[in-house]
Amino acid sequence: MNSLLYIIAVILIIGWAIGFFFTAVGSLIHVLLVIAIISLVLGLIRRPTAI
Repeated sequence: MNSLLYIIAVILIIGWAIGFFFTAVGSLIHVLLVIAIISLVLGLIRRPTAI
């Protein structure tokens, strides 16, 4: 499940970067960036830690 979360985050970040340079979509791209960052943070929080 973690790898799927990171794949989604990478796709969203790539989409944000493309939209940032072409600015055709506007603020929707920034929403994608926020969603990508939130999913990365959730992935880091939910990662099991070694004891």
